Amino acid sequence: MSADRHPDDGRIVTRRQGDVLVIVIDRPKKLNGFSAIMLDELSAAFSAMERDPSVRCALLCAEGNNFTAGLELSKLSQRFAEGKLLFPVEEVDPVNLRRLRTKPLVAAVQGICFTIGIELMLAADVVIAASDCRFAQLEVRRGIMASAGATIRLAERAGLGNALRYLLTGDEFDAQTALRLGLVQEVVAPAELRARATALATSIAAQAPLAVSATLANTRKSVFEGPSAALAELGQLQAKLRESEDAAEGVRSFIEKRPGRFIGR
Repeated sequence: MSADRHPDDGRIVTRRQGDVLVIVIDRPKKLNGFSAIMLDELSAAFSAMERDPSVRCALLCAEGNNFTAGLELSKLSQRFAEGKLLFPVEEVDPVNLRRLRTKPLVAAVQGICFTIGIELMLAADVVIAASDCRFAQLEVRRGIMASAGATIRLAERAGLGNALRYLLTGDEFDAQTALRLGLVQEVVAPAELRARATALATSIAAQAPLAVSATLANTRKSVFEGPSAALAELGQLQAKLRESEDAAEGVRSFIEKRPGRFIGR
């Protein structure tokens, strides 16, 4: 343990599961509330994922019964007083607003998922929620506003009226509401959450990495810059993919009726 870390500050743990990097929020005794050091470690974990060519997908999850109760403001007051951003600018941004990751991310959320928890899951590419989830974007009840993507992505996913219904009240909503609003893609029993999310991340990691990366980038461009911008680069992307070794392997695996063995070239 480093000298500047208190035993109660929590931590972010990473481990490999095949081609998947599992990133775990680990502070269950404090409802996985984020301290400053956890924010820094989360950014470092995302940067490690981005740098490692052997990682093809990541899974963000949490220990215990809850995803996160949000930011522990008492431990972050100095950080905010100094005018620092939530996440270090030199690292990959876990909420995907500044320095973007290029690899896919699955999030598994359970129990309490408040404030930064919602923003982290909205920054993921696919979200699996346990049926016991309780969501709330509480910032207006603390005299502040959501600033890690919720004001953008809630409206993008759920529509303006649905987003403001919860952003302006701080009211809670449940997993079925999150599914109806398009904030999560599947709802499963709590006991099945980790296995289902791991299976999905493993399935994504088994696909051709260049094709996955291009698909992710083109889809994002359509959302951020509009369909015309995505369409303008589609032919060039597809032509480049067709020339790859993975595309040739995709044809061989189809003919031979077997899963593809992709190498990312």
